[in-house]
Amino acid sequence: MTATRQAPELLAGAGADTPVRPVLWRWLPAAAGLGYVLWTLLAADTAPADLVRYAGYAVLAVLLPGTLLWRALRRAPHTLVEDLSMGAAVGLVLEIAGWAVFSALDLRGWLWLWPLAVLLPFAVVPGLRRHWWVRGYRPVPIGWSWTVAGAVGFFTWYLAGVFLERNPVLPTSEGTRQYIDLAYQLSVAGEAKYHLPLGVPQVAGEPLYYHWFAYTHLASTSLIGGIDLPVVALRLAVPALCALTIVLTAVAGWRLSGRPYVGAIAAVLFFAIGEVNFTDPVTVPFGTQVMFVIWHGVSMIYSWVLLVALIPVLADRIGRVTGTGVPAIGPGAWPLAALLLFASSGAKASSVPVVAAALALTAVVLLVVRRRIPWPVIAAGALAGLAQVFATAVLFAFQTYGVRLGPLQGLAVFWAGESSRSTAGQAGVVLAVGAAFLINMQLRLAGILPLLWLSRGRLEPVQWFLLAGTVAGPGLYLLFSQPAGGNQYFTRAGFTFGVLLSAWGYVMLLDRARLDRWAALALAAGTAVVVAVLVRLQIGYAEVPTAGPPYQPVVPILTWSAGLLAAGLVGMLAWFALRPWVPALRGRGVLVATTLVLVAGAPGLVMDVAKSERNPNGGAYALVPMPASRIEAARWVRDHSDPADVLATNAHCLVVTASGFCDARTFWLSAYAERRVLVEGWGFAPRVATLGAYTPFWDPERLRRNDEAFRAPTAAGLAELRQRDGVRWLVVDRRVGRESAALAGLARLRFDNGRLAVYEIG
Repeated sequence: MTATRQAPELLAGAGADTPVRPVLWRWLPAAAGLGYVLWTLLAADTAPADLVRYAGYAVLAVLLPGTLLWRALRRAPHTLVEDLSMGAAVGLVLEIAGWAVFSALDLRGWLWLWPLAVLLPFAVVPGLRRHWWVRGYRPVPIGWSWTVAGAVGFFTWYLAGVFLERNPVLPTSEGTRQYIDLAYQLSVAGEAKYHLPLGVPQVAGEPLYYHWFAYTHLASTSLIGGIDLPVVALRLAVPALCALTIVLTAVAGWRLSGRPYVGAIAAVLFFAIGEVNFTDPVTVPFGTQVMFVIWHGVSMIYSWVLLVALIPVLADRIGRVTGTGVPAIGPGAWPLAALLLFASSGAKASSVPVVAAALALTAVVLLVVRRRIPWPVIAAGALAGLAQVFATAVLFAFQTYGVRLGPLQGLAVFWAGESSRSTAGQAGVVLAVGAAFLINMQLRLAGILPLLWLSRGRLEPVQWFLLAGTVAGPGLYLLFSQPAGGNQYFTRAGFTFGVLLSAWGYVMLLDRARLDRWAALALAAGTAVVVAVLVRLQIGYAEVPTAGPPYQPVVPILTWSAGLLAAGLVGMLAWFALRPWVPALRGRGVLVATTLVLVAGAPGLVMDVAKSERNPNGGAYALVPMPASRIEAARWVRDHSDPADVLATNAHCLVVTASGFCDARTFWLSAYAERRVLVEGWGFAPRVATLGAYTPFWDPERLRRNDEAFRAPTAAGLAELRQRDGVRWLVVDRRVGRESAALAGLARLRFDNGRLAVYEIG
């Protein structure tokens, strides 16, 4: 295997020696992808003016400063799409610094000026001016462009079906329901608009030890673009970050391997293929990679932008594959790595540990294989260690959120509870669950096996790094436990490494097969037919989850996989029978088999969309009431109060059990008012996050003062609330309980829609 070999001519499309196609033709895929995203957002009731504002913000406050710095730090240009996508990732990092400085100076209204800190030096310093206009870009293969645009279009279609079309920007009726985490995320973004350091919006004054960088991005978008925060959170940010991650994955795969289609195929594996499951509704026994987790938590996709950009930057210093035609980033990779590691540490707590583990594993392997100390890997590991120390000490204040050693506890739930099972039976169940985990979560990484086979295990340093990250993600998931399955995020971080390496192995198979044009078309057409059949089978015959033993959730994975394996064996026998008579089949069986294995999970995202069409607001997930009357009151407060004002409310609980326990996960007031609340719902506060939703509030005296203002108000009590706690506004939800008649004589009624009332304390 040589590093310079490319995929077949049909797939390569255009290379360094291919004549450049007409400009309009080369830009058509990008225009089509962007046009579809815009059309989807408009169809989801996004105002055209908001799209214009968002475009201006994205170009001037993220893309332009980030691209200039990226160009200044990388040694030579490769492709325009690489400069822009990597520049966007760098711009998101710079945005954090800009937000922090302007927030610390209490100049948030002037945050739109922060890009000048980058733009002015690049305009004034002679040595930097050349980065405004760059020549010498390599042409991008047209097939690569269409593949990436197709992945963007497909995933945007998915987001429309499960998220955009299911969640109005603002509730439209008293019966509107919303996924439980969305309001909490909105509240943290509102906190980031007005406060530094961040606190828990639902408990005024309580520090927020959390990975909150994604929410500074939402806040900055709102502040700079002048866009309503719910529009940013529920319409613009998620599709834009997803599209950016898809393009970055395609760029990273190309840069790492020198093969354009490694990146394009990695993007498809990442964002177009789902888990192998075959249930209706789709179950997630081991979590998911992209389904559901992206739209329910913007921190996941935000962290992937930074992580996918970080991987090729680190790989550039670890040891590049030679002769790829992709210029090295050069020494500037070190400051880029430092920036991206720092940002990753506060974007998602799971990112840097996986990177650090991958670097540690890579260092050990290279030390053994090459018998010399891999100093660049060690230096990169030191940077990752510093980033993790920063996150642990500064952002998380040494809180672990319940992460602890618990080998295999993420899987043990499926084989627990059967004391009468024989040892052999228990071993069989354990093996079956392990197999189901690999099939369900890791089948898209099957391309790694032919890579190991074709390279005879003699991997390049960058390939060892990708393999180490692939193993580190699920390895940390299996090693540690966390309440509510939070350790799943380690698997998702490792998945970014795995899809890049899997696509690399698949393109090596393509090289080996030497497909001509017609053979390549036959492979593509056959794959499309198989995908269509799989989707049709799942829609028509997917199993309905039923009650049973603990391992019941993994049974459909195993039964359908066994059926697909049997069909594959029949196909293999037919292949061997026909091979003597059809020369085109010879030497291509492994390629066809690997292709079919990689697309086995294709029905997953399609079924998630089909499921959501039968269920409101994101499907059968944890939905909570979000009545329009509540949001009307909250937004009235936002429009008539000062960001420093504190609110009080009588609404704390989603439900109250018969025994009197409160499910304290109510976040609507702080979310839509964009103000701190003395005591709203405390269920997600860091100090109780691992104790469960029904944990009592830790400061009963504060809660008493709060609730007495509604039940039994006195002039002295309201004065104490105003002076001691800073409360200016009382928000009454009459569904929870009507306010005391005495309150009208002690505070001024400012808003009343029948269901909610807002009083102002003088």
